[in-house]
Amino acid sequence: MSIQQATAGGMPVLILKEGASQTKGRDAQKNNITAAKLIAEIVRTSLGPRGMDKMLVDTLGDVTITNDGATILKEIDVQHPAAKMMVEISKATDNEVGDGTTSVVVLAGALIEKAEELINKDVHPTIIVDGYRKSAAKTIEVLNGIAQKVAGNEKNELVRIARTSMQTKIVSRDAEGLAQIVVNAALAVSEKTETGYKMDIDDIKVEKKAGGSISDTKLIKGIVLDKEVVHGGMPKRIEKAKIALINSALEIEKTEFDAKINISSPDQMKMFLEEENRMLKSMVDKVIKSGANVVVCQKGLDDIAQHYLAKAGILTVRRVKESDMTKMARATGARMVNNLDDLSSKDLGIAELVEERKVETDKWVFVEGCKHPKSVTILIRGGSQRVVDEADRSVHDALMVSKDVLEKPAIVAGGGAPEAYAAGKIREWASTLSGREQLAAEKFAEALEAIPLALAENAGMDPIDTLTELRSKQSKGAKWTGVDARNAKVADMSKLDVVEPLAVKEQIIKSATEAASMILRIDDVIASSKSGGGPAMPPGGMGGMGGMGGMDM
Repeated sequence: MSIQQATAGGMPVLILKEGASQTKGRDAQKNNITAAKLIAEIVRTSLGPRGMDKMLVDTLGDVTITNDGATILKEIDVQHPAAKMMVEISKATDNEVGDGTTSVVVLAGALIEKAEELINKDVHPTIIVDGYRKSAAKTIEVLNGIAQKVAGNEKNELVRIARTSMQTKIVSRDAEGLAQIVVNAALAVSEKTETGYKMDIDDIKVEKKAGGSISDTKLIKGIVLDKEVVHGGMPKRIEKAKIALINSALEIEKTEFDAKINISSPDQMKMFLEEENRMLKSMVDKVIKSGANVVVCQKGLDDIAQHYLAKAGILTVRRVKESDMTKMARATGARMVNNLDDLSSKDLGIAELVEERKVETDKWVFVEGCKHPKSVTILIRGGSQRVVDEADRSVHDALMVSKDVLEKPAIVAGGGAPEAYAAGKIREWASTLSGREQLAAEKFAEALEAIPLALAENAGMDPIDTLTELRSKQSKGAKWTGVDARNAKVADMSKLDVVEPLAVKEQIIKSATEAASMILRIDDVIASSKSGGGPAMPPGGMGGMGGMGGMDM
């Protein structure tokens, strides 16, 4: 039915078209709050080192097994618009800082749940939002006050941080070795700037291949190309490689317009073919003249050119991705050449070894031993495709936290310690506020404690006992007391080497507060039908939104 509004005179006025629906006031808020809480509930059990994994099966039957918050929410097809906002904060946190994707959703869910208690006591959402925003700013101030400053490129610190980010994943047993690999890769590609360090995550190529075990993962000071050598007659291994990166095709270009050549005798035909050969040979001669013994070509390679290159003993790879060409240039110091006439010995890159190797069933070309590579490769191995995929996600998180600390060298302990400490400080600060904002600040403190609580619950600890012990130890000045989920007890997390970047904590607080504030401010949901004036929506549905979590309209 179409939605009508009556004027003072009792005249009905048609506002929304056929099939549209509207939920107002408390109902709209309740639906949005429930949807957001449900999303938080899904990922809550996967938080921390004792968190469980989720198995996600998509419409094609592809299986993903993970406990990475962003991956879980990306793979489940969320329809409810308020729930989509929770998915977005998780995705944004993943892109920005790489870790804390589960924590941000758990915290946003807790903030919304605590706000609901206040709304039920007739506290206006705007007051709650204002209180939350002030509390978030205060929390960040508290965290900055207790954060420990480190040297950005201090290897041991970075290894501690990378290891912590992997402790919650399937690769936790191999976390030590993987953390070393990740940090070595991060330090290799990081660059010193006036203000500190900067690092581009794209400079680290992550290749994954099932087979072997996670402990077989290795760092290659160079690039792995998932291509094979183009010609059987070419060498499969070249030491002291001089590498030419060619951006153009080593083949005769076809004309853009139709051209007909009239050939009246076999001699002319022979001359025509010989000319083609000569052109290709002159291309290859230019490569030989430059002194290159390895050619990496982004485009096609003619069979005859392959023959001449093989004859000259030049290892050649073709149709390499542009991103890989850029990484090759950064790793070997080569310059990408668009025109063969420009190729000279100055443009060549250098590597100790270029070799074709078999990785499981595929043949890949390894470019190793580059002097000061500004681009490196991590080759991840694992028992099965699922394990390799999860290891890849873990390595990505570890790389991101290393980047966070390189760029903002400050760390806090993990295990829910900073959240619990900030909660105590917010409670003290709340007493200085006046009016109802004080209630919102107290609820913010309670929501912060949802992180240590979830860690404790997932480790099978008693949540109330844990929280009481945590508060008591922190009030006595042990600020790094957190939940040691591995041993199911409350302990000093900094002594256990569980540390996280301050940047991650700040991002979690900001994103969760903003998402919660946005959802709380909504008091009206108007959903249009999919097709203009078409048939009315199915019951309980919200035109094209797949039955918004059973919203009663």
